[in-house]
Amino acid sequence: MSAQPRSALFIDGANLYAATKALGFDIDYRRLLKEFQTRDTLIRAFYYTAMVEDQEYSSIRPLIDWLDYNGYRVVTKPAKEFTDSAGRRKIKGNMDIELAIDALELAPRIDHMVLFSGDGDFRSLVEAMQRKGVRVTVVSTIQTQPAMIADDLRRQADEFIDLAHLINRVGRDPGERAPRPASDTRSQGDTGTRFRGETPERSVRPSPALESRYGIRQGEDAPEA
Repeated sequence: MSAQPRSALFIDGANLYAATKALGFDIDYRRLLKEFQTRDTLIRAFYYTAMVEDQEYSSIRPLIDWLDYNGYRVVTKPAKEFTDSAGRRKIKGNMDIELAIDALELAPRIDHMVLFSGDGDFRSLVEAMQRKGVRVTVVSTIQTQPAMIADDLRRQADEFIDLAHLINRVGRDPGERAPRPASDTRSQGDTGTRFRGETPERSVRPSPALESRYGIRQGEDAPEA
């Protein structure tokens, strides 16, 4: 019997957030990791997000810290803030290049790439990975109006998994969702991030509020780093 394929997850954090928000559920990152560990021999799980670093606290920082300690390799970079021609405040934080470089560097050591994104800019990356002999699965959704995945990316992938079909496996029970703090009025959206914050020292233990809000578990059943 042949060994299981070696795989790696590449999560476009902002894009995944937007897709799950459109579908009306929250990701339990502990369950997501375990789900894909059962499918292949998972050797890496990358999570990419940009962060605005001009404020004392970032609402996404506890999630980033937890992921970093519990089986995910987190890649961040500063997001850029600007004002558009209409005077609206915008934040730009594209992680496409970082994700593509990591994927191409890892290509010789994996058989299967799982990309959590619907961004059509990744079509060329998917094609390049396939030329290197790597099978590519793209995870996004077509159950929204409009669909969250570009059609050319979906057609290029070897396999497409709709997030709507994973809700029972990687989603959190809506009853567990904690109310957001009054100060937490921003969302990641399609900009890479709209949370703002500096990079404080990482805390090893997540708080109970973090556990409730993000589906993060403490104790013996938490995944090891």
